[in-house]
Amino acid sequence: MSNPVVSIIMGIYNNEKTLDESVESIINQTFHDWELIMCDDGSTDLTYKVAKYYSDKYPNVHLISNDVNKGLNYTLNHCLKYASGKYIARMDGDDISEPTRLEKEVAILESNEKISIVSSLMGYFNEKGEWSYNNMIEYPSKLTFIKGTPFCHAPCMVRREAYDAVNGYSVDKKLLRVEDYDLWFKMYSKGYRGYNIQEVLYKMRDDNSAIKRRKFKYRINETYVRIKGFKMLNLPLYYYPLAFKPILVGLLPTRLYVIMRRKRMDKLGEIDG
Repeated sequence: MSNPVVSIIMGIYNNEKTLDESVESIINQTFHDWELIMCDDGSTDLTYKVAKYYSDKYPNVHLISNDVNKGLNYTLNHCLKYASGKYIARMDGDDISEPTRLEKEVAILESNEKISIVSSLMGYFNEKGEWSYNNMIEYPSKLTFIKGTPFCHAPCMVRREAYDAVNGYSVDKKLLRVEDYDLWFKMYSKGYRGYNIQEVLYKMRDDNSAIKRRKFKYRINETYVRIKGFKMLNLPLYYYPLAFKPILVGLLPTRLYVIMRRKRMDKLGEIDG
């Protein structure tokens, strides 16, 4: 498919057990003018084989790969080189997009030229089913960045020119697992703005394997991004101590962190429901 409306970029790494479900959720979208670009980031399981099945079967599904594991920021930039769509959407190899996700996100960007980034609320599920969802500010401002990332990365769709204006993702080991937070800082510093659809259009797998990936070094990375980003947005100095909150949270025992996080999510669900 040449020049589709939407290019979906997906970095995949050791997703052999979940990739089928993720790709099928894209194939079953109500919006059909898309291409999917998957980049295998040096998987050591059968992820590449699963992805190859879909790229062979569907002409608008493409598969590329890195020689070795490079990390998500490098991998997504690799995908961007092959993307030809007007809008760039994200997808992860272990998550699920609701059927109307692309349709609703395209509608927002088509109807409001002042919006360059659109995302949605995100549900969380594990082997027992869905257990909660998050809450995001509808129209994030610069001050929204103080509390954390203003957009969920995986459900996002962004105008191609916004990606081009900031040269895509910054490739730096200090940005691993927080490459999206850094991306939003860069885009907002350039004057681009976004919107969060107040509906769960994406489901993120949040099981034991996901919890194990939340290492303390990534908390340090988030603090680095916050300090760097606060400077980009020219935020007042009295906000800077809040940049160290991720490190404090990272010092909590994993079990306590999980309990607190799930209670917070359940509370949000009660408030919003």
